[in-house]
Parts: sequence; C-alpha cells; structure tokens
Amino acid sequence: MNRQTPLSINIGRVMIYLLLVAFALLYLAPLYVMIATSFKDIEEIRSGNLMAPPLSPTFYAWTKAWSSACTGSECEGLAPFFWNSVKIVVPAVSISTIIGAFNGYALAKWRFKGSEFLFGALLFGCFIPFQVILLPMAKLLGSLGLANTVTGLVMVHVIYGVAFTTLFFRNYYVGVPTELVRAARLDGAGFLNTFRYIFLPLSTPIFVVTVIWQFTQIWNDFLFGVVYSGAGTQPITVALNNLVNTSVGGKEYNVDMAAAIIAALPTLVVYVVAGKYFVRGLTAGAVKG
Repeated sequence: MNRQTPLSINIGRVMIYLLLVAFALLYLAPLYVMIATSFKDIEEIRSGNLMAPPLSPTFYAWTKAWSSACTGSECEGLAPFFWNSVKIVVPAVSISTIIGAFNGYALAKWRFKGSEFLFGALLFGCFIPFQVILLPMAKLLGSLGLANTVTGLVMVHVIYGVAFTTLFFRNYYVGVPTELVRAARLDGAGFLNTFRYIFLPLSTPIFVVTVIWQFTQIWNDFLFGVVYSGAGTQPITVALNNLVNTSVGGKEYNVDMAAAIIAALPTLVVYVVAGKYFVRGLTAGAVKG
C-alpha cells in the first residue's frame, strides 16, 4: 500500500495554491486594468502600457465621471442617475423581500387548496424571459399613469422579483420543523404572530441572501431601465451606456473606466460586506440533524 510522504503532500498543496492564485489573478486582471486606467490621464493611456500602473495618479476621471461627464445631451455626470438607482433599489428590494417572506411562509406551512398550483405558477415566473413581458408591462404602466417614472420601475422590479423571493423563502421555511407551528397554534398564535415570533427570528440568513440577490439584480438591470424610464428617471446602468457611447472631442477611456467602477461599486461593497453571510444563507438548512 502506497503512502504519501509529508513532502509530496506539501508539494501538492503548494501546486493547488499556485493554481488558485493564478486563476484569481486572471479573474481580477480586468478589474485591475479598469482601476489603473481610471487614474491615468489620456496621454499616458495612449502612449503607455495597458497593464502598467499610473505614473502620476489623478482623480480627474473620477470627478468628471461623477459630476460633469456627458450622458447624451446632458453633462451632469452619473450623480443624478446614481441616486435614481438608489430610489429604485431600496423600495423594490424591501417590498419584494417582505412579500416573498409572507408568500414563502404561507406556501410552506399554511397549505390551502391550490397552494401547490400557485407555487408552480410563481416558479414558472422565474423562467419567463424579460423580453416577453415588455409590451404587456408597458401597457399596464401607461394605463396606471406610471410610465417613465421611478414608481413604475419600482413596481416592475417588485412584480418580477416576487417569484424569486417567494422561491427562496418557501424552500428555506420548508426546513423549519412543523411542530413549531403546531405549538404556536396551541398557544393561540395566529398567522401573523407565528410568523413574527417563530419564523422571523430564524430568517436572518435567507433575508440576507434575498436582499443581496435582489439588490444585485435590480441595480445591474439595464433592459427594464432603458425601456420603462424617461428623462430624469433613468438608472445608472442606462446613464453608463449613454456616457460610454457619447463622444465630445476625443474618447476618454479613463472617464469611461471610472464611470464603470462607480456604477459597479455598490454591488461590490455589498458582496464584500455581506458575502460570507450570503454563502451561509445559501447553505442554511441544506443539512438536517
């Protein structure tokens, strides 16, 4: 029987770590290029090496991208569109998460006639392509007087996100022992009190997962933003597209890179701050016992 020596085990570990580091560097290379380019002036970009660090770092590109870059006919930078995205994301994430929690709780522990069909219909909604609902949703928003408004975009994201949030919470709550619900009923707790005192304290992991998922999906959305928004209500993804495709004078790649990082920064921060909780939430309830 062959036994591995400590030396061979250590060499194997070193090779694995080297391979992981190599893949990490390869994966992070585009981000490095974006950051390095954003701190260079345009002359250094044209005459220098793409992978070289900035010789004389400057915040000019960041300042212009935020406050004065042209996004079409307007030159106000990304700032107003950034706050538009905040106005869309915060209520859309909150509402869709709360509705998903109630739906998941009801479908998991308060079975009623047709509950399985309803859950199947919601599950089917997760697989409907965005493009299929563009025209019906546009007609609905127009009839409600919400076309080209932030409120309309919030409603669109809530409607499309409820299917996903319900799926997350329902699958999580299925793993909660039914005996807890029965005990709460014996103590006189109804639907809301059982949810408040039994399920909410257990729901932190799945709330984190759902909030991160919804935040990322809504913040990075472009299709709904470009279709259902108007002047003054466009999210940052639409403004970024307009900025990159607008040329006044010469092409400023440093401004484009800075703008792209600004647009992606909130999702990066969310994953850095809550990434470990996201992984815990995904695996919570996967193993019983």
